[in-house]
Amino acid sequence: MIRYLVLTLCLPVLTIFPFSLLASQHKPIPQQQEISLIKNAVENFIYSNTATLSGQVIANVDKIDQHLSLPKCPELEPFVPTGGRLWGKTSVGVRCNSPSATWTIYVQAEVNVMANVLHVARSVSTGQTLAYEDVTLQNVNLTQMPDGIFTNAAQVIGKVATTNLTAGQPLRPQMLRAPYVILRGQKINLVVQGRGFNISSEGQALADAAEGQVVQVRNKSGRITSGIARTNSIVEIQP
Repeated sequence: MIRYLVLTLCLPVLTIFPFSLLASQHKPIPQQQEISLIKNAVENFIYSNTATLSGQVIANVDKIDQHLSLPKCPELEPFVPTGGRLWGKTSVGVRCNSPSATWTIYVQAEVNVMANVLHVARSVSTGQTLAYEDVTLQNVNLTQMPDGIFTNAAQVIGKVATTNLTAGQPLRPQMLRAPYVILRGQKINLVVQGRGFNISSEGQALADAAEGQVVQVRNKSGRITSGIARTNSIVEIQP
């Protein structure tokens, strides 16, 4: 009887993957920009560029979409868009200009500046001269106040109200004027000063004027001229 020996060879099974799939497994995945770093950059930019403002600066940066997908930037560059300013509701741009990433986004923010501002403490009538008792300081947001407000009592004490003032109003320049040192119809001394000479004569003021203002006067001969109002009823004429 002839016997046959059957040998079974076990060979490893080879699995063939497409080359493109293998290549993709070794391709580095680009890093994404951390959104929190963008917000920090905006906050730091606002505070560093408002450091010279009088008052306490409070910056509130709006939330940035956490799903925003941006390539990682080695150096963020915040900037103020053309026509913008770091005051009140504003927008701050953040850009990345590098070989690895180029993009620009705009982040909404609100910049508040808290400071003490002079307000009317009690009712003041037109023509009344302001005293310390007439004003008070209130801490307010300057970005919500009109231009030209006062922050120091020395700026307004001794000035005259040009209109009736109500308690609680913030004081503004158009509400006040300097006291008159020359009154309409008043007899004044006309002083002409030149190099090495000083001539004085009498005249009459044709208008009210504060210190340093130009006022028209009539001299004894009836001629009308202009001079600079000074204290002690003096009008200074330039030769």
